[in-house]
Amino acid sequence: MSGNAAAVLTKPAFRKIEWLERDIAVERRPDGVIILQSRIPLKPYEKHIPASLAKWARERPERIWLAQRAGPERQWRKLSYGEAKRTVDALTQGILNLGLEPGRPVAILSGNSIEHALMTQAAMQARFPAAPVSPAYSLMSQDHVKLKYLFDLIKPAVVMVQDGPTFEKALKAIDLTGVTVVHVARLCEGIRSIAFADLAATPVTRDVEESIARITPDTVGKLLFTSGSTGMPKAVINTQGMMCANAAMMMQVRPRDPNAPQSTYLDWMPWNHTMGGNALFNPVLTEGGTLYIDDGRPMPGMIDETLRNLREVSPTYYANVPAGYAALAAAMEKDDALCRSFFKNLGLMAYGGARLPDDLYERMQALAVRATGERIVFYTGWGSTETAPTSTGTYWDTERVGLIGLPFPGVELKMVPVSSKYELRLRGVNVTPGYFGRPDLTKTMFDEEGFYCIGDAGVFVDPEDPVQGIIFAGRVVEDFKLTTGTFVHVGSLRTDAIAAATPVVQDALVAGQDRPFVGLLAWPNLHACRQIIGNPDASYEDVVKHPDVLARLKQGLQAHNQSTEGASSMRIARAMLMVEPASIDGNELTDKGYINQRAGLERRAALVERLYADRPDQDVIILN
Repeated sequence: MSGNAAAVLTKPAFRKIEWLERDIAVERRPDGVIILQSRIPLKPYEKHIPASLAKWARERPERIWLAQRAGPERQWRKLSYGEAKRTVDALTQGILNLGLEPGRPVAILSGNSIEHALMTQAAMQARFPAAPVSPAYSLMSQDHVKLKYLFDLIKPAVVMVQDGPTFEKALKAIDLTGVTVVHVARLCEGIRSIAFADLAATPVTRDVEESIARITPDTVGKLLFTSGSTGMPKAVINTQGMMCANAAMMMQVRPRDPNAPQSTYLDWMPWNHTMGGNALFNPVLTEGGTLYIDDGRPMPGMIDETLRNLREVSPTYYANVPAGYAALAAAMEKDDALCRSFFKNLGLMAYGGARLPDDLYERMQALAVRATGERIVFYTGWGSTETAPTSTGTYWDTERVGLIGLPFPGVELKMVPVSSKYELRLRGVNVTPGYFGRPDLTKTMFDEEGFYCIGDAGVFVDPEDPVQGIIFAGRVVEDFKLTTGTFVHVGSLRTDAIAAATPVVQDALVAGQDRPFVGLLAWPNLHACRQIIGNPDASYEDVVKHPDVLARLKQGLQAHNQSTEGASSMRIARAMLMVEPASIDGNELTDKGYINQRAGLERRAALVERLYADRPDQDVIILN
């Protein structure tokens, strides 16, 4: 037996999870197309999301549904299922009393909050689509072009803001004629609005019950916005059936142990994005779990709030982006009490947004073993806003990061060969019927068999054994050729490069279209770079020029190059750290928080030229 094999055998076991069986049917067509689907049928599910709120309000009225810190002492404000149902019914009545035109959405401009959740459920019960809008469109944007565009597109009848003065510029930038504004904390001077508390005090009549009875699986429950590569937001129709089916899929592949601790979540992911608003929020409600709203973020100055919360809340499920896990690992390595609290009841860790670096995976597992004696499975899924969102998942004890798993019950995955990989397409009950107000775009979404063309690519871990899973291979449209004729797969190269350059790099753009070699424009991870140089107050300008940061970046990327065995399609020849953050107005940053390669390279054309200059300046790192 080799030393490596012996090491694998001696690893501590994973904490037990009763995963769904991987019983996958594989259809191989003569033209190379492959269809994958689970032979296990999707179990029955609720016909609409508010049905789950009603169920738990009836069966477990005292159980806590939502909690969020509030007040000057920042103590947990907790809301039970019973209290929530009563408030949602009152809000529903208040919305019905407004006599709104059917089908016009209820737009929510603010971030995650208890009131946001209650208003969403009330809009659904009143059969008006809830339309959570990225706060960045209101607070980060200088021209509010995207906000104006989507308001013109969906024409909301109601707009809710957490705090009027905070959203004053945004509210005054849009046409509010015929729109009812609702404020939670303070009204906005000069804008007529209704207090959330007043709306929530509306006496309830039979109208509410009758409205709920008229909700069908085809009723539009949400409009979620996705910009993709077009720059302007598209309003993705999320029907009640889509969302309920997807929540059922996620529950079915990871059946809950009735003897396990009460399902508890602590999460910061924004509800205007499908991962936070659907993939996490809906299953919590479906299973009657408790969600602690985390006002922290995986970034300097905000991660401390998350760490404070995790000292008080021991989640049973935890999801974050790799940068969040990196900050968490660094904190737990110095704080045993935090480590014990985090892992105490944890059954599963999930990640998304980018590939989890191998060394970060090992650090988190070492911490899990230190705290519990067991390892914790890392889970991830794949899909899009158009698929409600997750259509595949790694529902087994895998040790490999970078997988997107296998199809859920009720989902068909079509794999169309493109060069050395497959274009991925999806069909199932969780797929959207189209884009709100854009029948032209809806027509281009589906192929001749009705599969949604998501634009992503994948490859098998083992082509001879598809049940081993699929590896994400980037966006089909992002790939390009070098002047040498070599084809560069941007998605896989980008994730590998970021992983290799961890913890220095937060995100990156891959350049090289019609160039002789691949270059990398990278955004630094400010928190990690400050730790590297030992200066907690260092600015972006400070870290991008610091020799210790540059040395770590160069070391990581050169290690990546050595691992490519000379393949020019994967080798990075030059790199540069950038100071200016990704711009949402410049379409570099999508509403999902993802980087738009095409827009980023166009906007930073001057930096690309510096990267490829015959005599590059000192900011450009030359790699072996």
